[in-house]
Amino acid sequence: MTIELAEEPMAVLPEYARVPIIFTVDRVLDVTSRDDGRGGFALSERHLEVPYEKDYDAIAGEGPLQWGRRFDLSKWALLTARFADRMVGGATLAFDTPRLTMLEGRRDLAVLWDIRVAPDVRRQGVGSALFQRAEAWAQLHGCRQLKIETQNINTRACRFYERQGCRLETIHRAAYPGLPEEIQLLWYKDLPR
Repeated sequence: MTIELAEEPMAVLPEYARVPIIFTVDRVLDVTSRDDGRGGFALSERHLEVPYEKDYDAIAGEGPLQWGRRFDLSKWALLTARFADRMVGGATLAFDTPRLTMLEGRRDLAVLWDIRVAPDVRRQGVGSALFQRAEAWAQLHGCRQLKIETQNINTRACRFYERQGCRLETIHRAAYPGLPEEIQLLWYKDLPR
């Protein structure tokens, strides 16, 4: 499969939004602080007896078509992956957006706001190609780090970020008041100068 990667204008967000982000939650990550002197966190997988589907786009007020209502997208990037003219994946990066607290007020930080791959092409390298393209975009814009938010229920995404060289630096157990079983995980990847 030959994937074509491109940066496209935000005008294609409606097409991007049609790429499903839904996934099956059949295991979760239990997060503990390391006590071996190395610091950081230890992640251990726990299988669920009753799996369920999670779709971030189905949460009220969320999803790509809502982003422009909440933020100025003029400095954001929309990266796409296409196969035979069909969008099969994409990644969105936020940069230099004053009201976006995830950016910590920094101009040398980019946030991988969203990454999605169509279910029928997952595990074929599309996500890795998009991640590498996101890193290159962030570097080109003078960023020293890439930051990613996910949750302990998205085990596959967490393992993906580990494989990409990201490290888990921060957790917030009460970040989602409406979803008390979910723990926010913030990953960082240092970018070469």
